[in-house]
Amino acid sequence: MTDSAATDTGLPRRNVVVAITGASGACYGVRVLQLLRERPDFSTHLILSKAGILTLRHECDLSAEDVRELADVTYRPGEIGATIASGSFPVEAMLVAPCSIKTLSAIATGYTDDLVARAADVCLKEGRPLLLMVRETPLHLGHLRSMTAAAEAGAIIAPPVPAFYSRPGTIDEMVDFTARRALSRVGLWELAPTPWDGDVSGRRDALTHGG
Repeated sequence: MTDSAATDTGLPRRNVVVAITGASGACYGVRVLQLLRERPDFSTHLILSKAGILTLRHECDLSAEDVRELADVTYRPGEIGATIASGSFPVEAMLVAPCSIKTLSAIATGYTDDLVARAADVCLKEGRPLLLMVRETPLHLGHLRSMTAAAEAGAIIAPPVPAFYSRPGTIDEMVDFTARRALSRVGLWELAPTPWDGDVSGRRDALTHGG
């Protein structure tokens, strides 16, 4: 499938860049790709770092090819001349899921020595949504300063912290919720999680019964 592929309506597909780097939490990037794949109006552009491939194997039992099959277009980190490395190529949003501290630091300082950092830098300079699922804990001052610098440049810092008020029953449900929150944060509201309805009756019942 080419970058210029169109939907059944004849309108151009909306390009979304997804990068999976070597931090723990490769499942988030996989789920983002799965959700976007369900929508015919999106075209996904995937960058897999070498460390990201190792993490996918270890955490998800997935090969690089397994994950590449979820995307419409794939790139190697060294492809600096790729379409997504240019501001002239229309991109709806970019998500780095998960985002390693190495990648965060490169983006925060404009050190664009690979396609992940270059594509992210393009999003920042063009004023496009860039979300970084920074995955590290505890955080030292250098980490925090890098996050501040990236945020000051326009990035959205979104550590994949699970939400429990929705009462998730499985890890898959927690991953799905976080992936959908990330997609909605970059403006892809079609894929947002079910909104919170304010119902706390379940919690009240638990308190009443000593839960």
